[in-house]
Amino acid sequence: MVDLGGARTNLIVALRRDGALLGFITAYRQEVRAFSDKQVALLQNFAAQAVIAMENARLLTETRDALEQQTATAEVLQVINSSPGNLAPVFDAMLERALRLCEAAFGSLVGFDGERFQTLAQRGLPAPYVEYLATTADQPGPGGGQQRVLHGERVVHFADMKDDEAYRSGRNPMHRAMVDIGGARTGLIVPLRKDDAVVGTFTIYRQEVRPFTDKQIALLQNFAAQAEIAIENARLINETREALEQQTATAEVLQVINSSPGELAPVFDAMLEKAIRVCDAEAGVLCTYDGECFWPVAHRGLGEFPRDPTRSHPETGSGRLARGEDIVHILDSASGAPVDSGDPGRLALLRLGGARTQLAAALRTERGLIGTFTIWRREVRAFSDKEMALLQNFAAQAVIAMENARLIGELRERTDQVAELNRGLEARVAEQVEELGRVGRLKRFLAPQLAELIVSHGDEKILESHRREIVVVFCDLRGYTAFTETAEPEEVLDFLREYHGALGPLVAQFEGTLDQFSGDGIMVFFNDPVPCPDPAERAVKMAVAMREAASTLIADWRERGRDLGFGAGIARGYATLGQIGFSERSGYTAIGTVCNVAARLVLRPRTAKFCSVNASMSR
Repeated sequence: MVDLGGARTNLIVALRRDGALLGFITAYRQEVRAFSDKQVALLQNFAAQAVIAMENARLLTETRDALEQQTATAEVLQVINSSPGNLAPVFDAMLERALRLCEAAFGSLVGFDGERFQTLAQRGLPAPYVEYLATTADQPGPGGGQQRVLHGERVVHFADMKDDEAYRSGRNPMHRAMVDIGGARTGLIVPLRKDDAVVGTFTIYRQEVRPFTDKQIALLQNFAAQAEIAIENARLINETREALEQQTATAEVLQVINSSPGELAPVFDAMLEKAIRVCDAEAGVLCTYDGECFWPVAHRGLGEFPRDPTRSHPETGSGRLARGEDIVHILDSASGAPVDSGDPGRLALLRLGGARTQLAAALRTERGLIGTFTIWRREVRAFSDKEMALLQNFAAQAVIAMENARLIGELRERTDQVAELNRGLEARVAEQVEELGRVGRLKRFLAPQLAELIVSHGDEKILESHRREIVVVFCDLRGYTAFTETAEPEEVLDFLREYHGALGPLVAQFEGTLDQFSGDGIMVFFNDPVPCPDPAERAVKMAVAMREAASTLIADWRERGRDLGFGAGIARGYATLGQIGFSERSGYTAIGTVCNVAARLVLRPRTAKFCSVNASMSR
């Protein structure tokens, strides 16, 4: 550093977190010149920032790892939220994750309109079956999954589609084609429902006979529930969009409606301002009608307009609209029956705004009159036909705004309900995904039945240390050491692969617990963690089967000049069993005299193929 780098003055600051050294940051000068206290403090500040950055990176990594474990549901919900009204990416995401998490080969989402089924999305379908679908107009026939769903079944699970009446009878061509052309063997169908009516199906298939687990069925049901929500959301959004597209008005008012969704006050104020301006009037008011009274909701140019509800005189503009007229034109409001009878509403208008010529348009829907849109001039001057049409157009826009506000309010309420359902579904699916992942992680280190038992119990108490009588089988290859000393490592590895591949499946076949593979040695025990009534018989049968499997391999290798033999020791007695290892990798083992005895029995003379003993009695 000095000779090559020319460094003379050096400043080093430690990077620490909670007293632990994480690293250091250093600075050099190529001349002898001490760093000032301010520069030292500055480097310490950079060191503190570096520690913060390192801690942030650690926290981010931990958070990323946790998020990666929470799969499927959150991703599907994101697609739903990012694709309002567009079901294609939502269905594709659901199918991809359902196939992956349920270990299926292909699947489809199918809609039902009350008469016919129609494919909405599909993934992974074999090409021959896709070609078949393109050339047939067949609908699902009797006994098939879709027909069973229409008859009320909540889940249809074909353990073997080929061994089912729908296939054997030949009355369902699509079922037969799915098996014969698509290669489907195990199928799972869950209906999509709305108000208890079937609106479609969510179906996945395996190309081997392997029934789906209860957890996978529940997971597909949750995906189906999400599909139902997505379909309903799309329907509501599309209906609202169609209504908005059909109900049109002038560009300026629509901009106000779009910028104030669900808020009527700015919309009504903008409508009044524009109607007064384009119709050359001085004042106006917009009222809603509840069937009895008129309620002022917006006014302009009338000063302190009363907000109290009123019952209109039959001959006023509002009264005539309530009796069925769509447009009312009063040339002079200062005369006529309402004034003669002292109608308070008419007199207030004359007093507050000097209203003379009046034009009123009805706000009407299929439910009837819902309000009125009225403008005035302070002089007696008739409105033209064009101005009447303009006011009716503004009235139509006011109806659109009111209906939009109602629909948006309903949609918001529905969206809140859907969001709550989504949160519940997300939590349930996340729990199921975590449980499936937990089983997968346990099966990497433990016997399959032990992993299933742990998950079914809901905890890991089964892994705690305990004592139980077991039967231990210890297998060994005779002559293995001499073989490894003379053979090439690749040759030894090839032989072990064949050896383990032949003997390993026999452990699961006879429901034994595999303790370890250690070179040529294999240790298996019975009666734990899953107790069985005949552990000794199972052990002997497995050993015999292993001898037969090993004999075939040994005979082949003897032809290659390798002299190997197979031996097995079987002992019965008590042992202590439990978990060993560490957090990232653990195992389940048995420790005790019975294990040692079984291992020693393998060392008996070559003439002894099997040796067995009761270890508890031998003591």
